[in-house]
Amino acid sequence: MIVDPWRVEGEIDYDRLILEFGTRRLDPRMFQNPHTLIRREFFFSERDLDTALREGFFIYTGRGPSGKMHIGHLPPFILARWFQESYGSNVYIMISDDEKYVYNRDMSWEEIDSYSIDNIRDIAAIGFDPDRTFIFRDSEYIRNMYRGAMRVARKINLSLARSVFGFNNETNIGLVFYIALQIVPTMFETKVPLIPAGIDQDPYWRVQRDLAESLGFRKVSAIHNKFFPSLLGPGSKMSSSKPETVIFLDETEETLRKKIYRSFSGGQPSVELHRKMGGNPDIDVSFQLLKYMFEDDDTKILEIERKYRSGEMLTGELKEYTIEKIWSFLERHQRSRRSVNIDRFMYDGRLANEMWNRYF
Repeated sequence: MIVDPWRVEGEIDYDRLILEFGTRRLDPRMFQNPHTLIRREFFFSERDLDTALREGFFIYTGRGPSGKMHIGHLPPFILARWFQESYGSNVYIMISDDEKYVYNRDMSWEEIDSYSIDNIRDIAAIGFDPDRTFIFRDSEYIRNMYRGAMRVARKINLSLARSVFGFNNETNIGLVFYIALQIVPTMFETKVPLIPAGIDQDPYWRVQRDLAESLGFRKVSAIHNKFFPSLLGPGSKMSSSKPETVIFLDETEETLRKKIYRSFSGGQPSVELHRKMGGNPDIDVSFQLLKYMFEDDDTKILEIERKYRSGEMLTGELKEYTIEKIWSFLERHQRSRRSVNIDRFMYDGRLANEMWNRYF
């Protein structure tokens, strides 16, 4: 198992990650009406979440634009929107084009620029309030963040960067400095910064928590999501570099159908055997997709699980239902994406306009 800000590989042991990262298992009862992603424990870990909920917070999350977005990228943004709707929070979304440029040495700025705009459209289409959401590209907003980044950088020595991130003599200095830049948005408000993200990003927030108060800001609170299994099944993770393993947000109904029908199943080899022995939803990709993202109704998901385990529901029936639910989501998303005005989120909305007039 490898879990760091740039790589997630192997079969993930989430209990072990909680111990190694020093976080706490998320208790859905912390929320009065928890989102499905919390209720069904796709968000599984947290750090000082009770402080954020008690004292007030703003949301900060982000996206590294190294390719097209797929459904595995969505949970932090879906939860960020829910926090905005439920708690009235401002949301700040960093597009870390600089990090992708220094990490992916075979990518040009032109490629990253293209992916950045494409990703921003997908993120904005999720349904954020354009007056309470600021989406920014590091390479563009750097003029406003640079002094703040220098304040942070002065607090971090090379020894700390190496011990936390595993940097070595081959690491380029762009990645080392990026630590400081990623921390700056936690200084955007005086409230607690709450970060929904994969636990692979947690090393940045451990560094932030060590130095935040010395700079006059609040320590980060975090809520961590699991990684979506790829269409290949357990022990794998959706990866844009392997298109056959993911469901992209621009899939057609035809390509979605092909991918779901080829995805890993928990069913038996024959209908007769399946009726007799039942299927295993715990390893079935279609069921996992429904459980975590595409079937909100708790009664319905329990019914599907029961029927599949008993053999009453066949694998083909489960796949058809999954295709119907995912396509309904993708169709709405693609429609929203075509009509969204990203300038409202990047420049013209109330929060965006305020942020372009602030320096940190």
